Amino acid sequence: MINKKSFKDIELIIGNSNRNFSGVTSITLQLLKEQSRLKNIAVLGKHYVPETYTTINFFQFLLLTRTKHSSDRPRVFFARRNNEMLQAIIAKYFFRSKIKIIFNSTAQRNHTRFTKWLMSKMDSIISTSDKAASFLDNPPDIIIPHGIDTSRFNPPENKNTAWKELGFPGSFGIGLFGRVRYSKGVDILVDACLDILKENKEATVLICGETQVEDLNYKKMMISKITEAHLEDRIIFLGKKTFEELPFIFKGMSIVVALSRNEGYGLTPFEGMASGAAVLTSEAGAWKELVRDGIDGHVVKTDNVEQTREKLLKMINNFDETERMGQEASKYVNKKFTIEEEARKIIDHINHVQVI
Repeated sequence: MINKKSFKDIELIIGNSNRNFSGVTSITLQLLKEQSRLKNIAVLGKHYVPETYTTINFFQFLLLTRTKHSSDRPRVFFARRNNEMLQAIIAKYFFRSKIKIIFNSTAQRNHTRFTKWLMSKMDSIISTSDKAASFLDNPPDIIIPHGIDTSRFNPPENKNTAWKELGFPGSFGIGLFGRVRYSKGVDILVDACLDILKENKEATVLICGETQVEDLNYKKMMISKITEAHLEDRIIFLGKKTFEELPFIFKGMSIVVALSRNEGYGLTPFEGMASGAAVLTSEAGAWKELVRDGIDGHVVKTDNVEQTREKLLKMINNFDETERMGQEASKYVNKKFTIEEEARKIIDHINHVQVI
């Protein structure tokens, strides 16, 4: 039950429309803790939101935004998805809600006419990288990279111990995190590792993520290759893991791989870096722009098995250097890409939008 006083005090409404847990959901949840310290917040949609935060339904959203906040400033609706922009547009233009709408754009692809129309109704647009901004018809008002919750993702005291505690064979872990589907390039990692792991007995690959029904044949194809190569105990599909379990798996990884063929932003390499892992990424998402090639790990051409195999083999064979990369990567994330910094910049921009 929402307290009437606290209900009136809400100044920022954050969209949360997806029933399925996704990277966007993860970002929303991780930012909530920090943003709530800076602003009175409600989340429109209760999916995955801890009970400690205020959630509201669409009717309550309309009721809340009939009038301005007690400060006489309009409330702000913060959207990350098309349907969240649409919810806010309906509220503002059909129900006369006293709100300003901000959209956080991460997509690195040409936008549809419908998305462009939705964005044309926004009061402000934030982009997460220069590359994402390049796909907008007009420059964004500000670029704010995503941050990492370093209280959750941080290096273990001892990487070897963290790996052993996970209970898998081999001396160290190579991890890929995300849904098992073609766009994530999971097959690129599998194909690259088939020969590598026959020769190298120290590494074990963990693929951590959900497989949806439409992607089961894709997964079966990879399992068939793995079985034929007798690597069932060296390339392991873990399935979906909880929000709470993920940091412990990241801590055990020495190398985190992200080989998406296309990606909006892509948090998992940065979560890996924060956890003290070197990274191997494609050029998708924000990775080419933000990962320091040769310092934090390596960036390879998108959809390139041969280059992936070459760089991964180099990281395995020069493991001392790979460990140093992981240490440097962790320092880099803590200096440049913390969740606290992202939250502060977003709230500062929201405060600016409220008064213009």
